[in-house]
Amino acid sequence: MSRRINHKLEHQPVPAFFVRGPSAFARLAFFSLLSIALMATDSRLHYLTSLRQSLQILLHPLQLLANTPSQIYRNVDEYFTTHDRLLNENRQLRQHELKQDIALQKLDTLALENEHLRQLLQTNKSVVESTVVGEIMHVGRDLFTKKIVVNRGERHSIEAGEAVVDATGVIGQVTRVYPLSSEVTLITDKSLAIPIQVERNGLRAIAFGHGRDNTLDLPYLPTNVDIQRGDKLVTSGIDGVYPAGLAVATVSQIEITPDSPFARIICVPTGGVENHRQVLLVSIPRVEVLPSNEINAAAKPDAQAKPKDGKQSAAKPVNMKPANTKPPAKPQSNNTSKPHAAE
Repeated sequence: MSRRINHKLEHQPVPAFFVRGPSAFARLAFFSLLSIALMATDSRLHYLTSLRQSLQILLHPLQLLANTPSQIYRNVDEYFTTHDRLLNENRQLRQHELKQDIALQKLDTLALENEHLRQLLQTNKSVVESTVVGEIMHVGRDLFTKKIVVNRGERHSIEAGEAVVDATGVIGQVTRVYPLSSEVTLITDKSLAIPIQVERNGLRAIAFGHGRDNTLDLPYLPTNVDIQRGDKLVTSGIDGVYPAGLAVATVSQIEITPDSPFARIICVPTGGVENHRQVLLVSIPRVEVLPSNEINAAAKPDAQAKPKDGKQSAAKPVNMKPANTKPPAKPQSNNTSKPHAAE
C-alpha cells in the first residue's frame, strides 16, 4: 500500500512558483510598437503634453531629493571657495586702496609744491638779482635760536650773507655755508636784524627778531611815529644784502605806555618755513672795486710814446685846421693824444 502511495506521489506534477506570461520577445515587440505609436501620436496630435507635464510635476520632488546630496556638496564647496576668493579679493582691494591713497596724497603734495614753485618763479621774475632755488632739509628745534638748513652750499655758488625768501616774503639770511648745504638764520632770531621800510609812507627802520614767539620788533621808535596796525613792511635795500621791495612783515600790535618815550611795535612775518619746503636764495651782484694803481693805469692814454733815449716825451696836440681862413677849431674833448706835462 505504501508503494502505491509513493508511486502516485512521484507521478503528480509540481505546481510552478512563478506564473509565466508572454515571452520576453513578445513583450519587447509590444512595448516597442506602443512606444512608436505614442511618439507618433504625440508628435502629430500633442495629446500627451498635459500628461507629460503632470508626470513632471509629480516627479519633480523626487528629482530634487535625488539631487540633494550632490547639490549639498556643490554648495559647501562653493561656499568655502567663494569665501577664500572673497577674502583674497578683499585683501588685494585694501592693498590697492592703500596704494591709491598714498599716491593721492603724493599727488596733492606735488600739486601744492607745483603751485608754490609757480609762485617762486613769479617772485624770481620780479627779482633782478641772481637766485638759486633750494629745499629745506632740517629745521632747528632750539627754542632760543631760529635756524634751518637748506640743500645748497659752496658747490652751488652760495655765499654767506645771501638773503633767503619764499613766495610770500623774506624768511632769513645765510649765515654759514658748507660744501653741500647752508645754514640759514631766520629773521625771527634775536641775533638777526633787517632794514625795513613802511610801504605806506616810506618810513625806514630796523626790525629785530623777537625769538620764541616768531615775531619782529621795531624798537627805538617814538610814540608819535606814523605807523598803523596792518602796515606792510618791506626791505629797504640800503644794507646791500636784501633786495629792495621784498615783503618782510605786517604790523600786528602797537603798545604805547606813558612811562616810555618809545612805542612797542610787534610785527608778524609774512614768510615762513611752516608751510613750504622750497626757498629762494638771492644774492645781490657785487661791484668789484679796483685798486688805485689799476684805476690810474686805466685812466692813462695808450697813445704815449717813448723816445729812443728812454725819456718820455709828451705828444703834441693835433689841431683840426679847416681849409678856409677861419680861426682854427678847438681840439675835441675825446682826443687821446692830450699832453700830460702839466700833470
